[in-house]
Amino acid sequence: MTISAGARLGPYEVLSPIGAGGMGEVYKAKDTRLERTVAIKVLPAHLSSSAEVRQRFEREAKTISQLSHPHICSLYDVGNQDGVEYLVMELLEGETLAERLLKGPLPAEQTLKYGIEIADGLDKAHRQGIVHRDLKPGNIMLTKSGVKLLDFGLAKAIQPAAPASGMTALPTMASSPLTQEGTILGTFQYMAPEQLEGKEADARSDIFAFGAVLYEMVTGRKAFSGASQASLISSIMSSEPAPLGSLAPMTPPALERVVKTCLAKDPEDRWQSARDIKSELVWIAQAGSQAGVAAPVLASRKKRDRAAWAAIGLLAGALLAAAGSWALLRTRPAAPQPVTRAAIPIPATDTFVTDNYISLAISPDGRRVAYVGRRADKRQLFLRPLDALEATPIAGTEGAYSPFFSPDGQWVGFWSESRLKKVSVSGGSPVTICECGVFERLLGASWAPDDTIVFTQKWAGGLFRVPASGGEPKPITTVDVKGENRGHIWPEVLPGGKAVLYTIFTGGSLEDYALAVSPLTTGERKIVVKGATFGRYAASGHLLYLRSGTLFSVPFDLGKLEVAGVPIAVAQGVYENTNGGAGYAVSSNGTLLSAAGGVALPERTLLWVDRSGGSVPVTKIKRSYSDLAISPDGKRIAVQVQAETYDIWVLDIDRDSLTRFSFGKDDAGPVWSPDGRRIVYNSSQAGTYNLYLRASDGSGREERLTSDADNSNAVSFSPDGKILVFDKVRAGHNENEVWIYPLDKSGAPRPFLQGQFRYRRGMLSPDGRWLAYESNESGKVEIYVTEFPGPGGKWQISTDGGNSALWAPDGREIFYRKDKKVLRVPVTTSPAFSASRPEMLFEGDYDGPWGISRDGKRFLLIKDETAENNPKTLNLALNWFDDLKARSRSSSK
Repeated sequence: MTISAGARLGPYEVLSPIGAGGMGEVYKAKDTRLERTVAIKVLPAHLSSSAEVRQRFEREAKTISQLSHPHICSLYDVGNQDGVEYLVMELLEGETLAERLLKGPLPAEQTLKYGIEIADGLDKAHRQGIVHRDLKPGNIMLTKSGVKLLDFGLAKAIQPAAPASGMTALPTMASSPLTQEGTILGTFQYMAPEQLEGKEADARSDIFAFGAVLYEMVTGRKAFSGASQASLISSIMSSEPAPLGSLAPMTPPALERVVKTCLAKDPEDRWQSARDIKSELVWIAQAGSQAGVAAPVLASRKKRDRAAWAAIGLLAGALLAAAGSWALLRTRPAAPQPVTRAAIPIPATDTFVTDNYISLAISPDGRRVAYVGRRADKRQLFLRPLDALEATPIAGTEGAYSPFFSPDGQWVGFWSESRLKKVSVSGGSPVTICECGVFERLLGASWAPDDTIVFTQKWAGGLFRVPASGGEPKPITTVDVKGENRGHIWPEVLPGGKAVLYTIFTGGSLEDYALAVSPLTTGERKIVVKGATFGRYAASGHLLYLRSGTLFSVPFDLGKLEVAGVPIAVAQGVYENTNGGAGYAVSSNGTLLSAAGGVALPERTLLWVDRSGGSVPVTKIKRSYSDLAISPDGKRIAVQVQAETYDIWVLDIDRDSLTRFSFGKDDAGPVWSPDGRRIVYNSSQAGTYNLYLRASDGSGREERLTSDADNSNAVSFSPDGKILVFDKVRAGHNENEVWIYPLDKSGAPRPFLQGQFRYRRGMLSPDGRWLAYESNESGKVEIYVTEFPGPGGKWQISTDGGNSALWAPDGREIFYRKDKKVLRVPVTTSPAFSASRPEMLFEGDYDGPWGISRDGKRFLLIKDETAENNPKTLNLALNWFDDLKARSRSSSK
């Protein structure tokens, strides 16, 4: 039966279909009496002739009506309309666990959180005498308020776990039960052995299914599988699933025990109640990733940090000493050493920084760790020898990003202040290698054996190479292939120094990313793994990479530059930012270091910041904000929001409401027209970033302004709205140019600033006579002003580097940023242009683009507030290469 929109079932108006299952069709509907949206489940017409099915349907209503619990879908009403029987239930927004598992396994924290909530719901049902009998990922909904258990249509009443009080009745208990012993109901994949044998099911049957669900949440694989229904049943009846630790090495041993006990073949050997499982899961969540291990792990931060660091230091020192002893006795075959795992706490005074860049590096010999941290609100590099008691901040590395080690482990490279730098691990001041990251931060670097460094400095661009002693960067790869609209990032030079491994960044979903290799001599591209990011080569002969927060390993042939086996999961819940950067590093001798977290979006706040640095929130709504623009009337803000894709949203400041404006694959860079009626933005929906224009109220269709192979980004309008100034990055190059687009169709788009240097962010003055822009012509990025539309003179505004110029609304000041500083420069435009000395207004740690209020007294800035959710420990694994090789051999058989 298909019910059309607008049809009535009693007082409920059907709005749209939601889905269908074996026991019913589900529709979104409106309760016309209470003015609320609900879900209606109706019995399909082709089943309505079955008395048994109707009886099951009625039983579902009575069953659910007994269950009032935060983690069980609520039943509001039941009814019959013209022979159509229906249930009215709570409308849930979210996704089923089955849909979530299509993206891969869940991080350990989510597995435990959801597991606790599922166990809590099951316990409520079991105590009221109800067995679900069809518990599976498709019947578990993940909502903002937590887990909701769905579809008790196959549930069967049993005796309550505790004596019932009052007049409580069990509606499905009858002298001739509907489901007789010997009848199989449910979904085979998650059914307990006794159900498959047609025996009576009880609460422990749900516990078996719960174990299968937990197993799938941890590993991303079903606990039991088979090529046919017969082989699947045989697997459930007689086989044991692979241990969790073999598929997800970071799984707490205690969680392995919980799942294994749930999946016992004999009901007597399982957990006997869902409440017991909930208690175990709560204990594991509180104990952390090492639950069930006797080794000391961080539990209390302030008093135990030093002891934990000391324990890890002694452990690492002992292993390093053992490695030296092995060298003296190398004439004997060495027995494989057991894998050793430990948690390294970040000191309570520090924050491990996670953002859209790399935060972690390990020296080739596995002796030292470098990471980006924050202490006393100062971002810098920290160096921590594994045999030392604590990490030490490296002087002169303030504002650092993306650390990486030299092949001999004596230098740490990093990005800071628009420069690629290096600093000795023995001390001393950092040394500048070259100007880079002019308009972006370093997106990965690798130090080659020939003492050159391969790096990328822009999202939209290829790889470059520069001598570690300093020099001019030379291009290696280009991004002129259709679909590679952003760039090549996170490079690693492969052993032998002949080729480089890197990630192809598309700007869309991480599923669209890919790992590629290119010979350093030709730059020719070869994709080796699709749907992966942040590839690293392990000396065990494996390629490591991330996918949905899971670290995978696959054998890799260095000679042919291609994968040579089957991938296996190495670790779950590894931190992965939304642009594919990762929180893991591997040394040549088999030390793996990773930060926990899984895929996470940064949480940011929009702030009004006055000229003295005081700030107030613009909105209570926190999102992953980036590009922004204030409407001419100051009432709305167009802002890029990152979720599954990057889109433009519009914030109504007075109403504090956020509305989606664009619906492309990757949309960015909004700019308002002077009358506030239009917004220009760039989108990669057709491949490269082209410019699009649309009415600011979202009406009408968008108009595509550019359609070439170059990446374009809108920057500013002329006061009359007839000219658009935009940046252009020429296809196959890494050079920025400033162009103008006559929107009145008086001519074709044309370059305004181009040449041997880079020109960017042309901001027109309020009167349209002057253009402020960025250029690196002096050797560093500075702010300049020139007459518009020219020809005319040129004036340098900043004196020691600067970017992101803004004009004051009255045209008498230019503001710009340098690192964390906001500076002001008074200017005179009549009778001639002149500029005063820059003066600092305030300093603050703000992200990305900015704007200015209509009165010029406040700035709109973005503040990242994700620090409290950043990883508090780093997971260390030693001597895991032998285990990795053994598992690879096993998986290939």
